[in-house]
Amino acid sequence: MRPIFLLTPLLAATLTFGQSPIVAPSASTQQKTYQPPVFTDAGRLARIQALLPAIDKMYQEYAAKNHYPGIAYGLVVDGKLVHSGGFGYTDVARKVAATPKSVFRIASMTKSVTSMAVVKLRDEGKLQLDDPVSKYIPEVARLTYLTADAPVITVRNLMTHSAGFPEDNPWGDRQLADTDEELLSLIRNGISFSNVPGTTYEYSNLAFAMLGRIITTVSGKPYQQYITETILKPLGMTHTEWEYTKVPADQLAHGYRWLNEQWVEEALLHDGSHGAMGGLITSIDDFSRYVAFHLSAWPARNDAEAGPVKRSSVREMHMPRTFRDLNPAFRFPSGRTTPMINHYAYGLTWSRDGDGIESVAHSGGLPGFGSQWRMLPEYGIGIIAYGNLTYANLGTINWAVLDTLVSAAKLKPRQLPVSPILSLRKAELVRLLPDWKGAETSGIFAENFFPDHSLENRRKATQALFSKIGKVVRVSDLIPENQLRGHFLIEGEQGNVDVFFTLTPESPALIQQLDLREVRK
Repeated sequence: MRPIFLLTPLLAATLTFGQSPIVAPSASTQQKTYQPPVFTDAGRLARIQALLPAIDKMYQEYAAKNHYPGIAYGLVVDGKLVHSGGFGYTDVARKVAATPKSVFRIASMTKSVTSMAVVKLRDEGKLQLDDPVSKYIPEVARLTYLTADAPVITVRNLMTHSAGFPEDNPWGDRQLADTDEELLSLIRNGISFSNVPGTTYEYSNLAFAMLGRIITTVSGKPYQQYITETILKPLGMTHTEWEYTKVPADQLAHGYRWLNEQWVEEALLHDGSHGAMGGLITSIDDFSRYVAFHLSAWPARNDAEAGPVKRSSVREMHMPRTFRDLNPAFRFPSGRTTPMINHYAYGLTWSRDGDGIESVAHSGGLPGFGSQWRMLPEYGIGIIAYGNLTYANLGTINWAVLDTLVSAAKLKPRQLPVSPILSLRKAELVRLLPDWKGAETSGIFAENFFPDHSLENRRKATQALFSKIGKVVRVSDLIPENQLRGHFLIEGEQGNVDVFFTLTPESPALIQQLDLREVRK
């Protein structure tokens, strides 16, 4: 299943935070006092909605420029499909319009659904991610590795494209309808390795076909049935199928190639043992529910669980696992360049740009189809697009649309409230500075603090800084980096002092590091 890997267009965000009440939490109340990050911009959704006509135009023009017979797309914000559309045809001969209800084969976008089934089985205690694959597919035990010291392939290797198998998109695309026996026969006959397992990333559809077999073995049901019953139906994805013959004719998207200035229809592929790598057939309306579920895993919080898979396990799927590449000068559609690092996670790609902004995504391509979805977890936004052209590159347009949304709507990520302990330690620091009177007996500093830098040296350096900034006129709000680290400004008539501090893992947490830095006005 050909992945169409593209990275996310994100802009830096300026963070401002209010402060929490000064209340010292005890170990027994820390969980209760935790406050997850939240969106603080009341006009956020209205600004997104104002851009929807421009987004429609972007998709329409992109589809026309690239000869897509049809395109369908959707935008998920804060758990809801807030906008969707379609242009062109899902059946050129019959002139059937492409809509958000049209059912497209989404190719390798299936891989994250397969991975979700694996982590669900793990959560149920039915397998472990570091189990050898041979525990569930005995034929794998007879494989011959490249080297004598090669480790055995694990379930996690399959999920992260680190099993040592070769990239197999041209070949893998044509294995979709293979039977279970054909898959097992392939393994029994031996597999040609390109790498030693666990050493590097290389995209493998075969690996996900094996995951499908593992799901079948462990669950006692065909993987299609297990995934449909335990993930798709609980999410309300009632128009999602594996076999195209089960889709109503007026909803099914036909696939095409653009050859000799005309569309040539591709033969639709039947479902089979390799469907776990790219067999799902679904609509924008249905898949938006899946995207919303992924977004709902963020942020970590104390709310009751409400999904077919635990929020923590969904977030686990998003974490970087296998290094893919580093692009030192990735170019966004807007022309901005930034370093971009990319990893593979569990059936998903993870990217972070030079501003530290992360996205999670996967694309897909098969003869007749191309697709992509990408989400910005800290922005609460996900975007989906399908095209019924062979290996249609939807990543580029999704890139441009996300870039437009983040920049033109001036979107900001969730903002983290100040934890009670950070707020308390800030207030205590402000009372001590600049003279440090009573600091050694205050009980707010960790045991390393004064041995690292003596009280006398700290007092001299602090008083010198405060003499430069003049009379203190304001102490700014604390900007937290997490529950135990943050900084704030002490503003003077002639300048400012940035106060950065970090707390220990003790309970209650104490100040272990304090850095004071002059900031020119």
